[in-house]
Amino acid sequence: MNITKSFNEKELTLSVEGRIDTITSQDLSNEINDEMGNFNSLILDFANLEYISSAGLRVLMATQKKLKAEDIPFVIKNVNEVINEIFRMSGFDKILKIE
Repeated sequence: MNITKSFNEKELTLSVEGRIDTITSQDLSNEINDEMGNFNSLILDFANLEYISSAGLRVLMATQKKLKAEDIPFVIKNVNEVINEIFRMSGFDKILKIE
């Protein structure tokens, strides 16, 4: 998994490439937690994401809860059909803001 980080003012975009699984999910969590306080909006760009496991879904859920408590917008963008199907089957499409 590769994560590319970019800021536009106080909006942080993390572009995730590859797979978010048991091995890599902690890296994504660490990347988000390391930037907490440095952004007022978070976008995860999944244009190049190939797979997300339940461990990855847990990171998204924890991030959603943390940011919602601080009233920080959180959006997932550019979701392909494979990832979208995982979100639909898990019900995450109703929990997360996906564009």
